[in-house]
Parts: sequence; structure tokens; C-alpha cells
Amino acid sequence: MAELATIARPYAEALFKAVPAAELDKLSTQVQAIADVASHAEVRQFADNPKVSAEQVFELVASAVKTPLADAAKNLLRAVIDNGRLAAFGAVASHFHALVNARSGVSDATVYSAFEIAPTQLAEVVTALERRFGRKLNPSVVIEPALIGGIRVVVGDEVLDTSVKARLEQMRVALTA
Repeated sequence: MAELATIARPYAEALFKAVPAAELDKLSTQVQAIADVASHAEVRQFADNPKVSAEQVFELVASAVKTPLADAAKNLLRAVIDNGRLAAFGAVASHFHALVNARSGVSDATVYSAFEIAPTQLAEVVTALERRFGRKLNPSVVIEPALIGGIRVVVGDEVLDTSVKARLEQMRVALTA
């Protein structure tokens, strides 16, 4: 996947530099919506058909996105399609989102939990995690019953694992050592 990242980086950086800071969050949402549409196998197959023009691919993707697209998002989509890089659009969206987060000082945090977390509990957990990681966090919760209890948090390349599964694994290692 390093190749997709190499292809995606220039597109994401060019878009990031071309858009005013006030519009970055809105555009990030639109770029992700385009990436969601472009990730479908049927759309890719349609785009790879040599009988289909770039304009037809653009119209299909743009019409499938539920929100109206800003000019910058349309221009990005046209450039990616014209260069035959629609398969890399997911990586473009990821890299652009990372640039937007870096500018605003926010990091994405994935909270894995064995059970549903109530919104009030999530707010408390996020407050504690923000103190622990020293930055604002944008949380998303993933239910993973295999954890048995507790949570595992992934922020970038940092992991905080307080799950029962991790503690049992630590005990197993200590007892067999």
C-alpha cells in the first residue's frame, strides 16, 4: 500500500494548500464521501472500462455523493479521474484528513470496547484520554466483544490497552515465564 500513499500524497497536499483554513473541515467531509463512493468495486470497474469517458465517470461519482460538492472537491475528483487514479482516492482522503487534523491539533482515536459506551461515559473517557495523550481527540467507538471488558484505545501509533483480554495475556506470560 505504500504505492497508493505515494500517489495520494501530492493530491492531498495540493488540495490542502489550495483551500482556505475555514473550509478544510467541510471539504474533508466531502472528500471522504467521494472516497466512499470510489471504493465500490462497481464504480472502479465502470471507471476502468475503456469505452467510458472521464466525464461519465465524474458524473457517476459526483451524482452518487449525497451532498453538493465544493469546487475544490470537484476539481480534485476531475484531476484524479483524468490521471486514472480513482483507485487511490481512499488514500487521498486519508492523507487529507490527517493534514486537516494536524493543522487543528486534533488526532483520531479509535476506542475499542467490549460493550456499548453511553455518550456521557464516552465524554468522560475522552476527557481522560485527552489528558493522557496531551491533545484533542476525535473519538470513534468500535465494539469488540473479544476484549471481555475494559477498552483499548489507538491514537495514531500509540496504543493504550486496559482490556481484560490484555490483562489475562499479561498474567499468562508472567505465569509461563
